[in-house]
Amino acid sequence: MQHTELLARFPRAELMNGETPLVRLDRMSESLGINLWLKRDDLTGLGFGGNKTRQLEFYFGDALAKGADTVLITGAVQSNYVRSAAAAAAQLGLRAILQLEERVAGMGAPYYNSGNVLLAKILGAEHISYPEGEDEAGADAALHQRSEQIKTEGGKPYVIHLGLDHPPLGALGYVAGGIELCEQMDDFDAVVVPSGSGATHGGLLTGLRLSGQSAPVHGICVRRDHQQQQQRLKTVLHKLANLLDIDPKLTSDAVFTWDGALSPGYGKMGPDTQHALSLMARTEGVFLDPVYTAKTFAGLLGLIDTGHILEGQKVVMLHTGGLPALFGYQEELSTK
Repeated sequence: MQHTELLARFPRAELMNGETPLVRLDRMSESLGINLWLKRDDLTGLGFGGNKTRQLEFYFGDALAKGADTVLITGAVQSNYVRSAAAAAAQLGLRAILQLEERVAGMGAPYYNSGNVLLAKILGAEHISYPEGEDEAGADAALHQRSEQIKTEGGKPYVIHLGLDHPPLGALGYVAGGIELCEQMDDFDAVVVPSGSGATHGGLLTGLRLSGQSAPVHGICVRRDHQQQQQRLKTVLHKLANLLDIDPKLTSDAVFTWDGALSPGYGKMGPDTQHALSLMARTEGVFLDPVYTAKTFAGLLGLIDTGHILEGQKVVMLHTGGLPALFGYQEELSTK
């Protein structure tokens, strides 16, 4: 079966504006001594763009196929995922309920009122809160509790789960993304991606391997240390292989994670992340977000320093978007 036919078996909502650009960063390439390309998934088009659009195509496709009128999702206060879900719901005429988890301590007022939070309010989404940030099972259970209330009111809810106990439908979006990348350019030496939930990292890796591309995919840890993230990614890849009915051995030996830019933790900017964010803006005029892509670029710089990426190699970095979060971090950024 052709790889495109593998994805055709799953319902899909049309949320993308077509393929995203793949551009060479000329000045940064010269500065770093590599051939650096940026896959611009910050330009997916829906509600300020970002990688979550690809993932939500399959979740909303499933929701529509099941006749849902309400979608529930959970994420951090400045989550790009929940903001994108609110935009997708608006486009498709559905109700969105966004559960915001307390994952990042010590943040000021802009974090709770600006950026993705403000955009989701403009989109008309309903917000509820969850007091913890490291309790995926509890967060999903809280969504189900709200879901049951909606059913008693006559609604038809659909829950987009956070935990690993459910099929990784969102990862299918990056299987398609990996195939798209190889159709644009297939002679790169390495790919660098953020690695959080594992859906983007695992899906992209699977799409590349299905396309016959064997380049290493370096996942830069944004939430967990590399050992925890490796284990999570292996789980995602196994579940994804089962979902697609493909051989899990296709990706089982290709899990690379790096956590050298993770400190001081999820949603926090250390010196390396701040440097990476500023360097990209001042060299290429491209903005990165504090939570994912600035850490990813910091990781790419670290991979060069440690010899995992060699001089002259052709490298693709995935820009996953998340730029509205910059405004939620204005207090941190304005003091740098």
